[in-house]
Amino acid sequence: MKKGLLGVFGLVVLAGCNQAETEVVESTEIIDIEDIEIFAESDQTNESITEEEIKDSLKTYLDSSGDLHRARFIYEVVLDSEEELDENEAEAYKKINLLLLENDLNFSAYISANTLPDGYQDESEHISDYITTLNQYLIEFDDTIYELIDGEITIDNLKELGSTPDIVNGKEQAKIEKFLEEKEIESSVFE
Repeated sequence: MKKGLLGVFGLVVLAGCNQAETEVVESTEIIDIEDIEIFAESDQTNESITEEEIKDSLKTYLDSSGDLHRARFIYEVVLDSEEELDENEAEAYKKINLLLLENDLNFSAYISANTLPDGYQDESEHISDYITTLNQYLIEFDDTIYELIDGEITIDNLKELGSTPDIVNGKEQAKIEKFLEEKEIESSVFE
């Protein structure tokens, strides 16, 4: 009985997502991940970062995260439709997820190891926490969906599927967008 309910739930979720995503995919191009500049590991430690530097750093971090999200979307749609990725696609998808994690780690290390200008330390940490948590959730969400498709999901996995982390919500995103607007930092991350 539980397996039947889980199967029906999974099909409803996948069917609803698939129809909406199909329309988006038709207008989505595959993004060459080699063209995406992630936030590079920094040798800077114990330095005072200028306002211009942190603005550029935030823009690079957020834009690369947004680009990686858009690059992985096309692969998510294929997987959500229960099709398999070929070897090259699977490798690209894995690389995108690794780049997301690397981007998050590099930026977090950079802002933790240096002194940021007034008004940037707390907000930069908040942005880093939000984006990192979102990325981890999306990767874990995809893993749970694939377990559902393979019939390996447990009730606990299903409960986690609907549990978005507290920090990942519209209110927190609005705070970030307001901060970026106030500091005149243009980013495509939320497009």
